[in-house]
Amino acid sequence: MTIETIASICHAANRQYCESLGDSSQNDWKLSPPWQIEASIAGVKFRLKNIHGTPEEQHNAWLKDKREAGWKYGLVKDIEKKEHPCFLPYSQLPELQKVKDVIFISIVDGLKEFLTE
Repeated sequence: MTIETIASICHAANRQYCESLGDSSQNDWKLSPPWQIEASIAGVKFRLKNIHGTPEEQHNAWLKDKREAGWKYGLVKDIEKKEHPCFLPYSQLPELQKVKDVIFISIVDGLKEFLTE
């Protein structure tokens, strides 16, 4: 199993979770733009380097990557404007959004032993 495979599994789980919340903005992995795939891979790499990190630290790493790519806060996710409603400090995220980081971490932690790269 590769880091990209784990990232794709995390992405699929996040997509399903978002859809359960009424957010259908996530594409299937194979239809996702390169920046989104790279963000998932970066998230997996961050977790593998920070195995005792908290969900807040995972979110902060995502936030840092987004900031460096020019994203900012927006009421709705807008790829063209690079705006995202989760572009907030972790403490200000709604609880349902914090769950995304817990799911992501759980998947990486559960699959890391199967890495072959």
